[in-house]
Amino acid sequence: MRTEFPGAARIVEPRGSRPSTPSDTTGAGSASRTDDRRAQALVIGSGFGGLATAIRLSVRGYDVTVLEKLDGPGGRAYVWRQDGFTFDAGPTIVTAPFMLEELWALAGRDFHADVKLKALDPFYRVRFDDGTHFDYSNEPQAMRAQIAAISPDDLCGYDAFVAEAELCYQEGFLKLGAIAYETLGDLVAAIPGLVKMRGWRSLHSLVAHHMKHPKLRQVFSLQSLLIGGNPFAVTAVYSLINALERRHGVHWAMGGTGAIVTAMVALLRRLGGQIRYGAEVRRITIERGRARGVELADGERLRSDIVVSNADTAYTYRTLVAPEHRTVWTDRKLDRARYSMSLFVWYFGTKRRYEDVPHHMMVLGPRYEGLLDDIFHRHRLADDFSLYLHRPTATDPDMAPPGCDTFYALSPVPHLDSGTDWTQQAGAYRQAIARRLSETVLPGLDEQVVSSRVMTPLDFQDRLLSYKGAAFGLEPVMLQSAWFRPHNQSEDVPGLYMVGASTHPGAGVPGVLMGAKVLDSVIPDAVAAMEARR
Repeated sequence: MRTEFPGAARIVEPRGSRPSTPSDTTGAGSASRTDDRRAQALVIGSGFGGLATAIRLSVRGYDVTVLEKLDGPGGRAYVWRQDGFTFDAGPTIVTAPFMLEELWALAGRDFHADVKLKALDPFYRVRFDDGTHFDYSNEPQAMRAQIAAISPDDLCGYDAFVAEAELCYQEGFLKLGAIAYETLGDLVAAIPGLVKMRGWRSLHSLVAHHMKHPKLRQVFSLQSLLIGGNPFAVTAVYSLINALERRHGVHWAMGGTGAIVTAMVALLRRLGGQIRYGAEVRRITIERGRARGVELADGERLRSDIVVSNADTAYTYRTLVAPEHRTVWTDRKLDRARYSMSLFVWYFGTKRRYEDVPHHMMVLGPRYEGLLDDIFHRHRLADDFSLYLHRPTATDPDMAPPGCDTFYALSPVPHLDSGTDWTQQAGAYRQAIARRLSETVLPGLDEQVVSSRVMTPLDFQDRLLSYKGAAFGLEPVMLQSAWFRPHNQSEDVPGLYMVGASTHPGAGVPGVLMGAKVLDSVIPDAVAAMEARR
């Protein structure tokens, strides 16, 4: 049977498929209820950042409506269900459970009463092209033993790297990540911290300074790819990811990442908020220079006191805000910006289980820096690739029918400036990934696949509305981070706010949850928002 979805090539699938449709939330056709005695907030998009912001605003007394283009919540964390398999479309791990615990506590509830987390050990396996591997965890002895097996001379360097990563976590995530960067003064105040972290270095140069073996340099620098950043270009501050994982672990939410999204939706509804699905925003309404609501694609107009966009910021400014209202984020500035890579993701289910494959595995190809140059600088789709292989059934067998495995294989690829015709290339690229996996970690894969679908850069552009199909928005290089990134409070339009991967502090579940917290510090209280109506 053939399965079609927007922006993807037509791929022959063994059996039918359809997206999941939540049954406990307000549908697209529901009337939007408002209470003029309360401050009104519209949130565009129901990703982690949008839902976290909606919850925070509801706690603060706002009457919140989330507008979601898709038929279910989550944005990049959407869930596909087909043939008895459950596929998390995007993020798959929880590395900062304390941020979710804090969000639930604000609403007077216990996160762990609604979501069950399971700690993973190892966090992930890094498989090198020669067939050897490194199991990454926060168990000190196991880590040191593996480093010693590869390069005993790098043990002291590893200790020094751990110390620097911890500094970056303290300064970069806990301190600087929580600042809204509204003014140049905020930037100036952050400079001592940046100097202390020597943030002008790239992540890879930081790792390479301490560890000499190429395999170890890959193991401890590839984490920035999880947030759309080239390790050879992003600031060394992103070594904080290593510290975040060591401090708080890597966790799986039983039922998948979608279980967290479902719990966030339920929490929002308990607070009185609502979500409308199939509600694509055509433009943000601006009156007397201030955001006053939105117009939907079907022509319906909704008024509000504030508007929060959880959509891609480049898309928000270029498409939803008319040019005459933009003096900072002009089309020219957005066109000249650098954007993250995109992703090709193959979701598939097998009729057998591959018990030797851990929950998370990086299947590295023969090249590292050269491949990243092709992706980020040359914008060229290379013949070789590295993969992130996700097997949730290693931890959570209910993600597949009995005796089966659920997988996705994610390949970083250039954004749409590559000129790749994904309507023609998707099938061949999927087959190349299948061959690679069959030759390495999933023997006999072709005969085992019973459910399949793909997502290409066209999906990020057409379905998720990301400019150039960039999966993570603006590339998180130094001059596109913090104050230089689109601000959480729009520099162009009062009453318009941003949250999500492409605004400050950046991508990844911890990043967008921190973004919602930052946004909480700049959005006015409900009384002040109502007074601004006048």
